[in-house]
Amino acid sequence: MFRRFFLAALLGAVLAIAGGGQVRAATSLEEGAKAFIDTVSGQALKSLTTKGVSRPERIERFRTLFKENFAVTAIGKWILGRYWPKATEEQQTEYLKLFEDLIVVSYVDRFAQYTGEGLKINKTLANNERMATVFSEITQPGNTAAVRVDWRVGKNSDSYKIFDVVVEGTSMSQTMRSDFGSIIRRKGGQISGLLEVLREKTAEFKKDAGAQ
Repeated sequence: MFRRFFLAALLGAVLAIAGGGQVRAATSLEEGAKAFIDTVSGQALKSLTTKGVSRPERIERFRTLFKENFAVTAIGKWILGRYWPKATEEQQTEYLKLFEDLIVVSYVDRFAQYTGEGLKINKTLANNERMATVFSEITQPGNTAAVRVDWRVGKNSDSYKIFDVVVEGTSMSQTMRSDFGSIIRRKGGQISGLLEVLREKTAEFKKDAGAQ
């Protein structure tokens, strides 16, 4: 269930970079969103593929980059949808932590080996006063066809955050919303059932990573 989401997370987080999404001298939402994606794509590979960095440090670096550049809480809440208000405060807190852990632990080791060739921005369109979509292509070693990636970027004052990543027409957020909702229904409509699955999946990735 996580395969399509992880493809989106991989391509999305590869462009995460420290700095809180600040974009200078942007005169419009479209220009600001484009500058945000363009800037982070030019710096991220160097940050995430630095040789000689220990795994614990790499995990913390990746976690910081993800939290600073993606609207993690907003994404997590939207994915849970109508089940969010049904969860207790403790369940909400654990869910957001597991959501973050799942991404970080699943892909931190892969970024150290990533050798992508870059991103080309084709156009940017404003969806409304605070949200724009940046349409781009990512080239990958050994593949002649570029991967189409759309970035949904939100603006708050001068700060920009990524709210969704759409890879070849597949939305990261929509995919996880569907997958998580399916799990909850199979677990009798209980949030605790989803948390159990996320705990197991996160533990599985940690175990696999430790064996490397």
